[in-house]
Amino acid sequence: MKQQTCLLSFSLLIFFFLILHSTAQSPAPAPTPEGPTNIIKILKKSGEFKTFIHLLKTTQLDSNLNSQLDNTNNGLTIFAPSDTAFSSLKKRTLTSLTRQEKVELAQFHIVPTFISDTQFDTVTNPLKTHAGSGTRFQLNVTTSGNLVSIATGLTNTTVSETVYLDHHLAIYKVDKVLLPLDIFTPKPPPAAAPEPVAKKSEEESVEDDDSEDDDDDDDENSVKNVKSGAVSLVVDCNLVLIGVIGVVAATFSL
Repeated sequence: MKQQTCLLSFSLLIFFFLILHSTAQSPAPAPTPEGPTNIIKILKKSGEFKTFIHLLKTTQLDSNLNSQLDNTNNGLTIFAPSDTAFSSLKKRTLTSLTRQEKVELAQFHIVPTFISDTQFDTVTNPLKTHAGSGTRFQLNVTTSGNLVSIATGLTNTTVSETVYLDHHLAIYKVDKVLLPLDIFTPKPPPAAAPEPVAKKSEEESVEDDDSEDDDDDDDENSVKNVKSGAVSLVVDCNLVLIGVIGVVAATFSL
């Protein structure tokens, strides 16, 4: 009986040993794959970018950015102005913009390449943004130690916080809205069209014709006066000459 009990105990011990061994050898469960990066969710989690989120949604850039992240290896860098940054703008600054200008304003905060927090001192200025580049879309970045400064020609600000950073997306908080020259610099007024030459009225034309006729009459009268004066002068000269001849003849007759 004791032998049977020992054999049973030994069998149970081996059984439990085998179970523990097989459990130790089984592979760990694979981690649940993360979904595609969602920029709006990242910004919402911070809680400081409600106005910027609204701008991205109303211009329909949010879906475009997420799609770009999934289909490019260049990545994105976003300079996200805080709600405080938008509240410091003059009243009606955003509402006075056209839809196209709002799109360009949002695009001006997005660089179509990934820039890590250690790469700002190696970038080439001006940075190319989704809004474009050139003299009227300038975005220049300079560094001094750990301080990253941004200048647009109208805005000077700094990167105050790294909101999100992975291998293909960088989101940085900025304390001012980046205002591009192309939108917020007054455009020169268009050149004024030359004024059309006013046509003379019929009355003015008649008056001009009458004045021309009067001038012609004056010229004819002047000619007539000159002719009559010349005739009178010739007659007077002839009378004087006849008188002189008569005096001379009378003198010799004496």
